[in-house]
Amino acid sequence: MSDMHAYGSHTTDPTFTAPIVNVTVPVGRDAFLTCKVHDLVAFKVAWLRVDTQTILTIQNHVITKNQRIGISHTEHRIWQLRIRDVRESDRGWYMCQINTDPMKSQVGYLDVVVPPDILDFETSRDIVVDEGQNATLTCSASGLPPPTITWRREKEKPILSVGGKEVFSIESQNLSLKNVNRHYMGAYLCIASNGIPPTVSKRVLLVVNFPPNIRTRQEEIFVSPGQKVVLECVTESHPNSVNYWLRDKEFIQGGTYESVTLENIFKIVMRLTIRPIQTKDFGEYKCIAKNSLGQSEKVITVFQKAPPLVQVSPATDNFNDNIIENLIQLTPAISSGRQSGCVNLNPGSTTSVPVFYLLYIIVINC
Repeated sequence: MSDMHAYGSHTTDPTFTAPIVNVTVPVGRDAFLTCKVHDLVAFKVAWLRVDTQTILTIQNHVITKNQRIGISHTEHRIWQLRIRDVRESDRGWYMCQINTDPMKSQVGYLDVVVPPDILDFETSRDIVVDEGQNATLTCSASGLPPPTITWRREKEKPILSVGGKEVFSIESQNLSLKNVNRHYMGAYLCIASNGIPPTVSKRVLLVVNFPPNIRTRQEEIFVSPGQKVVLECVTESHPNSVNYWLRDKEFIQGGTYESVTLENIFKIVMRLTIRPIQTKDFGEYKCIAKNSLGQSEKVITVFQKAPPLVQVSPATDNFNDNIIENLIQLTPAISSGRQSGCVNLNPGSTTSVPVFYLLYIIVINC
């Protein structure tokens, strides 16, 4: 009997007590394949790579030159093959072998999964289109299993509306947007996932060029001569616009222009402070915005406010309610006093009042 079989009077061959459990490991992690043996005695356990027939370990010794391979055992019963920093090339079948005659063996499979990775060279960069055109965003990703591509918008905005229903995510490698307008502008997220963490994403910015749009709070303003008033227009555009004020086709210097960029839309608040004094200062004022795609304008008309009605108070306290009531009866006297311009309140009285003043009091109190 050979030394491989010699161990006292022992004649029973060793056996496997459990199958090798297949293992799935993400790339870069450590993998462990376990072989459980009973009654090994003087026999030896070896690990092999099946597809290449490469001997990896024999008993406690590592045979391969691959420094990522290691071996450990517990009381010669549990033999564990360790592969550090697993690579995709490590995927395959591994054999645990006992050198009996005939040889005994069992195999286990190491599956190496790969988290998703977005392929930049096959994925859209930022896109610029004119309003009304179509836009297509493309995203590609690698990974095992093959990842799923999902498109979303930043800030939980809907991608589009179909039949009045908002759509917040689309599962597709390509995102096709038809007849885009300024509301499509913003960041879109390409999200790749395959169940192996981490999920990855890439941000693609869609820029929509459109001509300026102007709005104003008031198109007509009424002011008194010398009263200060602020005219205001708000413009939106992309690309940025040139903004200015016109008065009778003449450029108005001054004014303030406050620029704000909101979700890639250039917003400018135009303010012009005026203090109309003369008649020529009243009339139409135009706010105008231009960019490479067009021009827009808005007219604000400044009107002169009518002067307020001034009520004249009686000159003395003698004009009480009784006198005012008696004035209604003075029509003949008023008529006869038109020549002189004054009317006596009572026959024989020396007190007289201008006719226009009496008429004013009658009108106000009747």
